[in-house]
Amino acid sequence: MENTRGKVFLVGAGPGDPGLLTVKGRECLARAGAVVYDRLLNPALLEYAPPEAVRIYVGKAPDRHALSQDEINDLLVDLARQGKQVVRLKGGDPFVFGRGGEEALALRAAGIPFEVVPGVTAAVAVPAYAGIPVTHRGLASTAAFITGNEDPRKGNSAINWEGLARAVDTLVFLMGMANLPYIVSRLLACGRSPDTPVALIRWGTRAEQETLTGTLADIEGRAQEAGFRNPAIIIIGQVVNLRSTLAWLEDKPLFGRRVIVTRPRAQAEGLTRSLADLGAEVINFPVIRTEPPADWQPLDTALDAIGEFDWIIFTSANGVRYFWRRLLERHQDIRSLAGIRIAAIGPATSRALEERGLLTDWQPREYVAEAVAAGLGPRVRGRRVLLPRADIARPFLAVDLRRQGAEVTEVTAYRTVKNEENAGSLKEMLAAGKVAAVTFTSSSTVRAFLDLLGSGALDLVQGIDVFCLGPVTAATAREAGLQVAATAGEYTVEGLVRAMENYYTTIRDGGGDSNQSRSL
Repeated sequence: MENTRGKVFLVGAGPGDPGLLTVKGRECLARAGAVVYDRLLNPALLEYAPPEAVRIYVGKAPDRHALSQDEINDLLVDLARQGKQVVRLKGGDPFVFGRGGEEALALRAAGIPFEVVPGVTAAVAVPAYAGIPVTHRGLASTAAFITGNEDPRKGNSAINWEGLARAVDTLVFLMGMANLPYIVSRLLACGRSPDTPVALIRWGTRAEQETLTGTLADIEGRAQEAGFRNPAIIIIGQVVNLRSTLAWLEDKPLFGRRVIVTRPRAQAEGLTRSLADLGAEVINFPVIRTEPPADWQPLDTALDAIGEFDWIIFTSANGVRYFWRRLLERHQDIRSLAGIRIAAIGPATSRALEERGLLTDWQPREYVAEAVAAGLGPRVRGRRVLLPRADIARPFLAVDLRRQGAEVTEVTAYRTVKNEENAGSLKEMLAAGKVAAVTFTSSSTVRAFLDLLGSGALDLVQGIDVFCLGPVTAATAREAGLQVAATAGEYTVEGLVRAMENYYTTIRDGGGDSNQSRSL
């Protein structure tokens, strides 16, 4: 985004679940010319920035920093002086242990305009996702947020341990696992009861979320036995006991599972939202994208003679979109379709037509080309049929309709091409075992997915649950060497989501087993 004067937005990204990004935060990302982001951010958040925006990682791990804080401050100033709209994307809230104040002071000193966009702090959101309110009538009227990173070897602590132990109901320590023994000992020494409930929550709001409970007397031993490590927060107080009743996220059938959605970004919203509603953490990796045909001439020729066709068969919503786009680009009136009957392969295609004022005359009960050919064949015998579709579509439908006596004109309305964007990060995520499942909605997504992964594709997806929309897609996956966990009984996005829900509910309830299924 070009600008004569740059500006920096200090944006809180929330604790991990991309749905917890604020509306204003998303709007800032959508206008960003540069995004400077931290280590623990969900990579899905970067999708909200324009493709051309510069993305700069400045993450800080306990043992190494990509950039020092001073270098980050200088980077923000430099980017803004280049005229960019800069989003400094920070985990949680910028002003809650996020060093946002230091960055704001540096920007002010340099004369750079800035805005602060508050975020949902992990201190509140992470306990809530584990079923723990930080305040509750009758149990906790006060709460304190405390850094867990204070060096226990320093002589004079900046933390009022006696005040915390005696006067505050709920204590929330952020990133304090390394100091857990020190925190426990100080609170006990200052009078907090050993029976005080404690919860440790790791990777809160994300697919890896894990919660361990105990008391001040035994939490150290429990944490050591479980190998509990950062990133985690520590909650101390009676509100922890509410978790046994209020825990809600773990009840969702897809909780703890990170799911890759491979369909084109423009079509993925419904599937993404439905899976997230069931508790999954969804990562959109559109392995294909659609583009106009290399040559519009075949479709233009058909549109010039559109009145000569008796039927138009649309096999996808993309076919509808590109057909309609070309119609409008040619300034061709929708009334030129008067008298032509319309067939659609499924409800999504029918909805795309309805949105443009066209009602479907016929739709098969099963949403595959074989069902279209069987049901529509007798109706189009001796008729002229226009079939606008993808360049890589299966030839079966056109061949079988011709066999049944139809005169079929098959034209390319759009091309399907591989989308190599983010292929590297996809491989890293798979290799690290951070993916539980992958969804395929077409044969082209299967082929593109495997092509992008390269020669070691089958090794990378070993142990990952594969879900397919329809038998044709499933057959393509199996032929490629993938083990399909489940196929949608109804060949729609809704059917795919139900298949996944049923599959994981059966496993969770002990009614089935899978060598592939894994929670993260």
